[in-house]
Amino acid sequence: MLPYRDSTFARIAFGIFFLVVILYAYFEARGLVYGPRITVPSETMIVQDPFIEITGKAERIATLAMNGKIIPVTEEGVFAEAYLLAPGYNRIALRAEDKYGRSKERFIEILYVPAPIPEELATTTTAAVAPE
Repeated sequence: MLPYRDSTFARIAFGIFFLVVILYAYFEARGLVYGPRITVPSETMIVQDPFIEITGKAERIATLAMNGKIIPVTEEGVFAEAYLLAPGYNRIALRAEDKYGRSKERFIEILYVPAPIPEELATTTTAAVAPE
């Protein structure tokens, strides 16, 4: 009887199979390895409008909260939430948590400086008082 030999085709097929298995395991383990991630366009801003929209993208998350309030996220991880600023310095905390309990926090610092009122609107007129 002849000794058993692996064919070149079988070796290549097994090599490709194990490579695919390793790549799939890496793809599935990304959430476990890397944890949640929050991306925002800018972390510091100076604005003159009290109403702003906080936008960004969150990856590998189970929940996303802004200042402790859970906010909705699309399937792609995009979020947009309206926010009313107080005059002066505002600090907004974004906290993402994944399904393994790990969390990541990102802070957005915004300085709200109200726009100056034009002089023609700022002047006051005295009301005429009707005689008694």
